[in-house]
Amino acid sequence: MLETIAILIVSLCLLIWSADRLVYGSAALAKNAGIPPLVIGMTILAMGSSAPEMVVSIQAALTGKTDTAVGNVIGSNIANIALILGCTSLIKPLSIGSSILRRELPLMLLVTLICGGILWDNYLSLYEGVSLAVLFVLFLLAMMKFGKEAGTKDPLLNEQEAEIPSGVANLPAIIWIIVGLTLLIFSADQVVESAVTIAKAFGMSDLVIGLTIVAIGTSLPELAASVAGVLKGEDDLAVGNIVGSNIFNILAVMGIPAIIAPSAINPLAMSRDFYVMLALSILLFLFAAGKARTINRFEGAALLACFVGYLAYLFTHIAA
Repeated sequence: MLETIAILIVSLCLLIWSADRLVYGSAALAKNAGIPPLVIGMTILAMGSSAPEMVVSIQAALTGKTDTAVGNVIGSNIANIALILGCTSLIKPLSIGSSILRRELPLMLLVTLICGGILWDNYLSLYEGVSLAVLFVLFLLAMMKFGKEAGTKDPLLNEQEAEIPSGVANLPAIIWIIVGLTLLIFSADQVVESAVTIAKAFGMSDLVIGLTIVAIGTSLPELAASVAGVLKGEDDLAVGNIVGSNIFNILAVMGIPAIIAPSAINPLAMSRDFYVMLALSILLFLFAAGKARTINRFEGAALLACFVGYLAYLFTHIAA
């Protein structure tokens, strides 16, 4: 068992590193190809932190672990808001000045409600997967439109542009893409396999292992990006990574198992975990969209307390 836990930890670290290298190479290659920074920021960088969730969901779906894939999406969104923004705002209150981000917040709530509609019948269908994919494309187009309307003065766009690597030749960029993608696929397979082994040993359901170990592990890129952002004074980027990741998780990551392996899912995903995700999404919206447009330390502590309480409940009902 210790060997399996060690494999899981190493695989999660490799998963995070390889996702970072894939995004690095892709962004550098896109910049060299003359793609506008707005497009790179709104696509490659915005989706990059959710690459681990996406690849893990693909691997889980291919091995018939749809509950793990769904749990990964819901658990990652819960961890993003309650754990990551909770911890980040304890370091420094987060101030939100981006008009783009203020438009994303209600979209995140809408997408979360769409997720509830999909989970309502406890079944992921091919039709729902395709519908989510179409909505994801529309979301990307909408965000690029918002970006053009906001112009160059929007802090989120400026902070995203600063993250795009420069001075990287095409050959190194291509090598990083190949290395990152190869290791991402390999590490995701190891994460799913080792997580399932641990779940069986401790009597966890596929849903709970997706909600906890896998979700927290795949959310580590968002934690790193948000902490780095707030330490550099890039508050909008720190919050934007979370909001964008949550939207991406539902529209793209949840759509993957629906397309690959349509199947029934654990009813608790809807009756228990969805409502936790929805409540936290509403809290984030209220905190960030209020008059102060900040997430202060008290609100961060409240979010973190919600996360601890949720985990405590899950582990006292570990087989569900």
